[in-house]
Amino acid sequence: MTHLNNTYIVYCESLSVCLYSTDTHRPLNVINVDGMNNPLDIVICRDDRQLFIANWDFITEERCIWRVSIDDQSCVNWLTTDEPFDCYTLSLTSRRLLVTLWEPARLHQYNSTDGQLQRVVSMPQYMRYLWHGVETTRGTFVVGHRGTPEDKEQDAVSELFRFVSYQHVFQQ
Repeated sequence: MTHLNNTYIVYCESLSVCLYSTDTHRPLNVINVDGMNNPLDIVICRDDRQLFIANWDFITEERCIWRVSIDDQSCVNWLTTDEPFDCYTLSLTSRRLLVTLWEPARLHQYNSTDGQLQRVVSMPQYMRYLWHGVETTRGTFVVGHRGTPEDKEQDAVSELFRFVSYQHVFQQ
């Protein structure tokens, strides 16, 4: 479920996005996404008024992300990859789409405008699975995961800090 003036909902094994009034909770519209058959998560880019939907085609095993315009309802299979792509959850921060990969545990950050991969954030070895990840306004990442240094079966939430290397050039 995601929200921008109205509420957009996808259901497992559905072919469409359902639009509901936020005020009355009544159905307003259905956006059919031809080719989508098993949406797992949905987010909205407020700047571009685009929905991003993680989909896992259980017949072909293809995993992809659909991009759907809420203005003209155009749909495009926006992102597919040849590598294993166990994407279950999405989050979005200012035109940066964060894709949480379950296994291997890592985050992929894409430019939501052109689909270019901006960075891959690998997790510490003890994190076995990622449930969800978000980018903070400070540039760090908060992740829900399975596995801690003390217990590989323990679920936890951690904040990952981005390390920046500075180089200073002295002038004489």
